[in-house]
Amino acid sequence: MNNIVKKEKYVEIVKTYASDILSSETFKSQKNFVQHGKFSVYEHEILVALTCLSICDKFDIDVDRKSLVRGALLHDYFLYDWHDDDSSHRLHGFTHADTALRNACNDFELNDIEKDMIYCHMFPLNIKRVPKYNESLILCVADKISAFRETIINIFLKVSKYTV
Repeated sequence: MNNIVKKEKYVEIVKTYASDILSSETFKSQKNFVQHGKFSVYEHEILVALTCLSICDKFDIDVDRKSLVRGALLHDYFLYDWHDDDSSHRLHGFTHADTALRNACNDFELNDIEKDMIYCHMFPLNIKRVPKYNESLILCVADKISAFRETIINIFLKVSKYTV
């Protein structure tokens, strides 16, 4: 299966499992918040969800794909631009998972896997938040891969932005 067909397949999976999230005006508002480089938080979360699915297929990992997609889309649901000159954003790397989890629980019904994914996605930076589920560990890896692509590689290569 070529990469374009795989991407289209993953986009359809994301739409199937997370239509409520994708249609949420609050989720869409993340298009206005910068994440890495020129990528918005919205674009980053889409890329992470697609990367999670790709990792599972590449390594033949059996997971709860619905939880994987939903947790990936909400892992950075902190709803602010952490680049703003605001003292409350100083420790963003250590605190935003709590904010994202609180916001996601307020706006969506989450299961234990999805909650763990959001809460633990900054592992190993937050060393005490060890992922309990395969989905959470996959998210940790996919988040780092995506952040790398969005910041470092984008300096040298044009990286496709993702929307659903």
